[in-house]
Amino acid sequence: MDEVHQQYVVDQNGIRTAVILSIDEYRTLMEDIEELEAIRAYDAAKASADETVPFQQAVEEIENDRK
Repeated sequence: MDEVHQQYVVDQNGIRTAVILSIDEYRTLMEDIEELEAIRAYDAAKASADETVPFQQAVEEIENDRK
């Protein structure tokens, strides 16, 4: 997203209280937020001293817990 075209909702004093975005801009922002959360989670896991589990093993354990 190169440029966000936002509009503001203001109160009786002219203070901005909300933002109006197009659906496409909103969706793009939400996708960007999700990507950043995944990056942060990855960075936190990478920095953690916790024991790691291979991906396939984790999937199998999750599937077994669902049964």
